[in-house]
Amino acid sequence: MVSLEFIKRILSSIILLPFTFFIIVEGSFIFITFITICFFISIFEWNNMSKEKKYNKIGFIFLFFSFLCIYNLRINSDDDYISFLFIVFVCISTDIGGYVFGKLFKGPKLTKYSPNKTFTGTIGSFIFSIFSMIIFINIFSELNFSVKLITFTVIISLISQLGDVTISYFKRKSNIKDTGKIIPGHGGLLDRIDGMIFVFPSSYILILINFF
Repeated sequence: MVSLEFIKRILSSIILLPFTFFIIVEGSFIFITFITICFFISIFEWNNMSKEKKYNKIGFIFLFFSFLCIYNLRINSDDDYISFLFIVFVCISTDIGGYVFGKLFKGPKLTKYSPNKTFTGTIGSFIFSIFSMIIFINIFSELNFSVKLITFTVIISLISQLGDVTISYFKRKSNIKDTGKIIPGHGGLLDRIDGMIFVFPSSYILILINFF
């Protein structure tokens, strides 16, 4: 039987997709305001989770670097938001795919640090990321189907999943289930963007070296 938490998570993800699209497309001022708010919320949640830990300050530095990459990726391509939107779309699809496959098909646990993560969930994340890539190509003609795009999509999905597990590891060390309660079905903001804060620095580097 499908749980209420499962339904809330899926509905929240569906609502977040058009909202995210609006924020990315609308313009630099709205986008900068939005990511600034997200940055301070992330800092607040991270501090609550790790304020007595040795890695507390390292987390602050990483979050600053990650959001700086997010800013540079979007603002430096203000006339072409497609790449940025694609990265976000794949991250969200990865998260949904992992959650749906993990809940529906169960299976062996992926890691002790994140007991809800399963191998079937990992497969679902990759399947959903590729599926989202195909949908994206059909919507936006700026992207063309290629081996490089498939590779980039798989890399994004993999890093997003590793980011998810990494934040789960720190949550486990802090003995908490969620980083906050700001998003129904997801928990805190860091619970929602855990994969993205690792994906964007990696994507920024890949784009700088003309991989994508």
